[in-house]
Amino acid sequence: MADTSDDDRESLDPRHSSAGVKASDLRAWFIHEVLPMEAALTQYLHHNWRNPNDIEDLLQDVYVRVCEAAVRQRPDSTKAFVFTTTRNLLIDRVRREQVIPIEAVLDLDSLGIAVDEPGPDRNVMAREELRRLQAALDRLSPRCREVVVLRRIEGMQRRAIALRMGISEATVAEHLANGVSALADILYGEAADFRRKK
Repeated sequence: MADTSDDDRESLDPRHSSAGVKASDLRAWFIHEVLPMEAALTQYLHHNWRNPNDIEDLLQDVYVRVCEAAVRQRPDSTKAFVFTTTRNLLIDRVRREQVIPIEAVLDLDSLGIAVDEPGPDRNVMAREELRRLQAALDRLSPRCREVVVLRRIEGMQRRAIALRMGISEATVAEHLANGVSALADILYGEAADFRRKK
């Protein structure tokens, strides 16, 4: 059976109880309902945690969490509560251990993490889409194409486009609406026609 640490004793102390649970009642509940599960709990930790040297610390952390929760409200099913608390503690530990501070890794390649690069098939598809888009842009009138490229590709504001091209903002809006509509017809209209022909 595990010894209770000073921190565990403090958590059982009524001065630390916000719900007014008597320390003697809490201690009796812990001794009679929680501690008898120690063997099963230890076995569960050994089965679900890769480092056996951490088991005693994990067990104490479970006891602390269980006592802190029981001070607020005693669980209806002690066994389910203790094992759920243990599972949640293990999940928290795994999450914490998977976080690698960026300062600790000078060379990101040394992490051995797969870079989210598209495969060859996605590269081919992307190139084909760009080729189709360029062909569609080439079919627009020069002024309309310039407005679409400046606004949608380069991200310029309408006012800046109007100043650059020497036209009004309303004309820019009109060219943009016409261009986007024409591109949709060219790109998606061709796809729809192609599907219909199959």
